[in-house]
Amino acid sequence: MRALATAALVVGLSLVGAAGVAAQPKAPSDACTVADKRLGELSGLVADGERWYAVNDGGTKSSVYVLTKDCAVEKVINGPTDPFDVEDLARGADGTFWLADTGDNDKKRATVALIALTPTGKSTLFRLTYPDGPHDTEALLLDKNGTPYLVTKSPFGRADVYRPVAGLVAPGPTALENVASIQFSSTDTQGGPISSAIGSVVVTGGSVSADGKVVALRTYTDAYLYSAPDGDVVAALKREAVRVPLPNEPQGEAVALEPDGTLVSASEGVGTPIRVVKGAAALLAPAAAHKDTRDDAARPGGAAAPAAADNAGGLSTLPAIGFTVAAVGAVLLVMHRRAARRS
Repeated sequence: MRALATAALVVGLSLVGAAGVAAQPKAPSDACTVADKRLGELSGLVADGERWYAVNDGGTKSSVYVLTKDCAVEKVINGPTDPFDVEDLARGADGTFWLADTGDNDKKRATVALIALTPTGKSTLFRLTYPDGPHDTEALLLDKNGTPYLVTKSPFGRADVYRPVAGLVAPGPTALENVASIQFSSTDTQGGPISSAIGSVVVTGGSVSADGKVVALRTYTDAYLYSAPDGDVVAALKREAVRVPLPNEPQGEAVALEPDGTLVSASEGVGTPIRVVKGAAALLAPAAAHKDTRDDAARPGGAAAPAAADNAGGLSTLPAIGFTVAAVGAVLLVMHRRAARRS
């Protein structure tokens, strides 16, 4: 039964979506191995060229782990705010860490939240509300001006992008607005805790470079880089992406960009490596035409780039069989996440 459902999902997902423009990145190399048991669910990552900063998936503490480049925990920054389900991490220009308390596997939260955590351990809670009901979100993008963007996770391959309609107010809530949608298609990159047909289309993490010029999103199996020469995240997500395969990560949920353009990735699980792809950001240079791909048809070779779609588009064009198999994929994904929570 499961094999049949997975096979059907592969067929259904092939009917829609997009793969990143072909690139020739270096294969990821292991930088070091995370051996500290406190980081068994590493889900969000920030890089500043000297250290890495990490958060766990879950809702026990507002904690940021400061890591040396050999994966040793140098210190832990703890805040008093009790989160529900932290999924990603970003850092503002002033050094404040932003924890995305946005996980919602069962899609039942009335509000989600961002937690601002200073390096001294002071935390502030900002509640947020979606305009169209609950979403499970694992990716946070923070632009160079400090505006946050939440990117949803869905086994249908469509990721919706939301940002606050006004400045954040503590504790809020502040309303969110939908500003873009991105459609992903399955890839042949192996890895992740579920079938690559699903794992390669669900967004599990995000990052923006310190200068704001590169936006990264990742799935369980691949990273996608978007050029943002003017720092505009929404405009960047409408451009052609460069796909960087991140194969064989057991549950890859973290991605970060070093100041020199190195892509950093990490997976949940003690004993898994933090990996780097040197020169990844430079892969955007050949694709610097910055074409808006919202209405692009399939490109030569049968692949189109992930593109921001009009809000009325996306799933409305999916054939009926796509709905059926995608629904099966959604059930399998929820079952996996619930089982993982019980383990």
